[in-house]
Amino acid sequence: MYQKRQDIRLFLKNNANVAAISVLDVRGSAPRNAGAWMLVSPHGIFRTVGGGNLEFMAIEQARSLLAAGHTEEVLAIPLGPEIGQCCGGHVRLRVRRLDEALRAEFIARIDRELAELPHVFVFGAGHVGSSLVEALALLPVRPVLVDMRVGELESAPDGIETCLTALPESIVRTAPAGSAFVVLTHDHSLDFLIATEALKRRDALYVGMIGSRTKRATFSRWFEKETGDRQALQHLVCPIGNQATGDKRPEVIASFVAAEIIAHLTRDAATNIEAPAAAPLREEA
Repeated sequence: MYQKRQDIRLFLKNNANVAAISVLDVRGSAPRNAGAWMLVSPHGIFRTVGGGNLEFMAIEQARSLLAAGHTEEVLAIPLGPEIGQCCGGHVRLRVRRLDEALRAEFIARIDRELAELPHVFVFGAGHVGSSLVEALALLPVRPVLVDMRVGELESAPDGIETCLTALPESIVRTAPAGSAFVVLTHDHSLDFLIATEALKRRDALYVGMIGSRTKRATFSRWFEKETGDRQALQHLVCPIGNQATGDKRPEVIASFVAAEIIAHLTRDAATNIEAPAAAPLREEA
């Protein structure tokens, strides 16, 4: 099950009169790149083309187009003092009333985007795991909460995809290429098994395991003895979260880990994003 906020079918079902705003091209600095889009109805919006006065103007124009019964128009907007923005660029927006063909086009576009989202498998439905999948549900990834315990998964956050399995490590073997794996189960030996399977894959974009520097050292000795592959350990993030505050509340840990995962997943596309170095979350007894 995907994020509720991306349910375009529900938005279109509840809004018969809708216009699409698309960013045609951009010169200079702008809030979003060409290709960004949003939908506007008289009483609602779906997605964004960048916020601020640019978006306010675009929404107003889209609603004016709908009210007037027009079909399409193109807006050329300088992002300067005239509209109260200081980006300094120039944007052209295309506003179109949605007919049945355009509705189908945008539904198909969303479906393609969702199908291409990288999976993030979160192993362990405890306090941190549940908080983490809630944080990830707001991001452009597909979180899956994996656990061996029925009761823990039954109390998972609403709208989150879950996976009940007696062999969590087997989920790693069948995961799609380019997945991320976050290991934070209730059992250290199980953590080691799952992390080992994840590190054996050469296509994982992120492999993280909760714990202290002591846990990492223990796992590293065990992993090298079992596999003889010291180089694979370079791809392990442990401790996870790159958190310097020492705050152990599950929601706080989850927010740092979610940011770290996104940095790893996007660093190839955005060269200015560096993969954060691992830093200790806590020392274990």
